[in-house]
Amino acid sequence: MHVIHIDRLTVTHAARLIFKDLSWSIGDHERIGLVGPNGVGKSTLLKAITGEVQPDSGTISLYKGTRLGYLPQSIDLPAGRTLWEEARAVPPELAALEHELARIEASLADPAVYGDAGKLERMLARQERTLAEYEQRGGLKHDSSVKAALSQLGFSPADYDLPAESLSGGQKKLVVLARLAVRQPEVLLLDEPDNHLDLEAKRHLEGFLRNYDGAVVIVSHDRYLLDETVTHIAELDAGKLEMYAGNYSAYAVEAELRRLRQQQMYVAQQKRIDQIEAFIKISEEKAKADLGERHARQAASRRKMLARMEANGEMVERVQERRRMELSLEGGRGSQKALELKQLAMGFGDDLLFMDIDLLVQHGERVGLVGPNGAGKSVLFKLILGQLTPLDGIIKIGPSCRLGYYSQEHQTLAGWMTRSPLALVQDVKPMSEGAAVAFLLRFLFKYEQLRLPIGGFSGGERSRLQLACLMLQNPNLLLLDEPTNNLDIPSTEVLEGVLDEFEGAILTISHDRYFLDRVVDRVVELDAGAVTGYLGGYSDYLERRGR
Repeated sequence: MHVIHIDRLTVTHAARLIFKDLSWSIGDHERIGLVGPNGVGKSTLLKAITGEVQPDSGTISLYKGTRLGYLPQSIDLPAGRTLWEEARAVPPELAALEHELARIEASLADPAVYGDAGKLERMLARQERTLAEYEQRGGLKHDSSVKAALSQLGFSPADYDLPAESLSGGQKKLVVLARLAVRQPEVLLLDEPDNHLDLEAKRHLEGFLRNYDGAVVIVSHDRYLLDETVTHIAELDAGKLEMYAGNYSAYAVEAELRRLRQQQMYVAQQKRIDQIEAFIKISEEKAKADLGERHARQAASRRKMLARMEANGEMVERVQERRRMELSLEGGRGSQKALELKQLAMGFGDDLLFMDIDLLVQHGERVGLVGPNGAGKSVLFKLILGQLTPLDGIIKIGPSCRLGYYSQEHQTLAGWMTRSPLALVQDVKPMSEGAAVAFLLRFLFKYEQLRLPIGGFSGGERSRLQLACLMLQNPNLLLLDEPTNNLDIPSTEVLEGVLDEFEGAILTISHDRYFLDRVVDRVVELDAGAVTGYLGGYSDYLERRGR
C-alpha cells in the first residue's frame, strides 16, 4: 500500500527549475534513502511533501489518516529549557485535548453546571469521551513513551537536565526525533539526521530506524547508515528520480549497471538510426533520379518511423557524464616521522581531557582518530596546530613536513566571510584572475558565484573551497577534521580516491564509517583520556572491539 503518492510534481525556486514532472510513490513501512548531489532538490522535495514548499504544478496525495513527522536539516532549540522539557513537549493534538479537559474541569466546578442534573450529565459524558480520546492518543503514557524514545536514541536520565542550548547539533536533532517518535507518525521525513553525531550515537540512530513502525525517508550522505537501515534508494539527479531496491551498496552496483546498459542501448540505437538515415538518403536520391515512386514512398516511410520513435519516447538518452570536482593532492615525500606526540596532557580548569598521550604517525600512514564527542579529538588537532598549548608533553612535526589542515566548522575560512572565493585562492597562491577562475570551476562552483561573499555559501560549497585551498598549499601531512560532513557522496568518493593516491601522511577525525573503511589503515580511539590503536579500517576496529 502506498501512503504517499506524488504525481508530475514541478517546483521552481528563484526562477531555477528544481525538478519537473516528478512522480514517486512511498510504500507503507518502506525505508528509503534519498540520495543525489548537493543542490538537486532533496530537501526541497521533503518540504514539498510537508507543504512547506508549494509546487508550481502536480499533486501530492497522502493516504487517508497518514501523518507526517519532519526533521529539518537545521535544528535550533530555545534557551532556558532542558533536554527533557524539549523532548516531552506535547504534540498539538494532545495539547488541544489537555486544554479541553481543563475547560471541562473548570465547568464542573461551576454551580450552574453541577447544580443542574442535565448539564452535569452532559458535561461528564463529554469528559469521558475526551479522556478516552486522550488515552487513545497516548496522553496517559506520554512521559513514559518519551523516556523510551530517548533511551532508544542513546540518552540516559542523567542527560535530562542538560540545557537544550548546550547540546551539539546532532544531539538537538535526536531530541526532536524522540519527540516525533512519540507521536508515531506513519511517515518520518528525516533530512540528514546523522550529521554531527559520533559513532555511538549513529549506532543508536540506526537501531531506531531499523525498528521504526512506519515508513521512513532519509536524506543522508552516510553510506554506512544507508547500508544498515534502508530497503530502497531513491536517486534524485538532474530533475529525475529513479528507484532502486536494496541498500546503498546494492544501489551503487545497480546504478552503474543501468548506466552501462543505457549507454549500450544508446550506441545500438544510434547505429540503427544512422542506417535508417543512410537508407532515406539513398532512396531520396533515387527518387530525384526518376527511378520510380517506390523510392520516395520508402524514404517517407522511414522518416515516419523515426518520427514515431521520437513521439513515443523510444529514443534512448545518451548517458551524461556527471561532473565531479577535480581535486588532486601532490605534496610529495616528507619526513619519515611525520608527527609524534609524547606524554601529551591537556585540560581546561579542573577538567582533564587526556594525559600521557603517545602517538606516532609515519610517512605514508593513514590514521583515523575516533572517539565520542567531547573526548578531545578536535582539541588534539588544535594542539598540533599550535592554536593551544598543552599542559605537558611534546609535539614534533617532521622537519620536511608541510602541514595542511581541514577544519570541521570551516574555521580556516573564518576571516574570509565577506570576501570572495577568487580573492581567497589568489591569496593562498598568487595567480592571474583567469587562472583562479579556471581553478575554482574545477571545484563545481558556478562562474557567477566566484565574486560573491563566502559567508553566503552552503556547507558543501565551503567544504569544497577548503579542499581547493589544501590543493594549492601542497601539504604532505594532512590533518582532516570531519572532511566528509558537508560533502555529497560523489565529492566524498573523489576525496577518497585522492587520499588513496596521496603520498604523504594523514591523520583524520571522522564519524563517517564508510570513509574510514576506504581510507585509513589504522584506527586510534581517544576515549576516557587515553588512546588505543587498532590495525585496519573501521570494520576491523569494530570487530576487535567486539561490537
